[in-house]
Amino acid sequence: MAKKVTGIGGIFFKSANAEKSKEWYEKHLGIPVGEYGHIFQWRDMEDTKTIGQTVWFISKDGDSFKGKNEQPYMINYRVENLEELLENLKSEGIEIIDGIEEYPYGKFAHILDLDGNKLELWEPIGEKEDNK
Repeated sequence: MAKKVTGIGGIFFKSANAEKSKEWYEKHLGIPVGEYGHIFQWRDMEDTKTIGQTVWFISKDGDSFKGKNEQPYMINYRVENLEELLENLKSEGIEIIDGIEEYPYGKFAHILDLDGNKLELWEPIGEKEDNK
């Protein structure tokens, strides 16, 4: 069986004033926030030629993460073999709330945890490899 979670792929949270929050984080913590948040890059410990990324994103308060309405955040977990993992989770009685969506940078699916919080699962595709 493949590893279940290999790391944090992203942290998404809501703000009553997303634009002001983005300015605050940039001014006080030095996080430059673009339209799609900020991407922190890092190297994989087991394969140091692979450069991975973790996304940090602020959305406006009314945005829905499709979990509990009051859910102020959503965590994206990096996984290996998303299809196999979803099959295993389904057999364990975990609620899968949508099918796999594929993009050039990976495959995504969403589940609910024990408290009804939406979690995002991401199988990255095509992360950069350093030529060193």
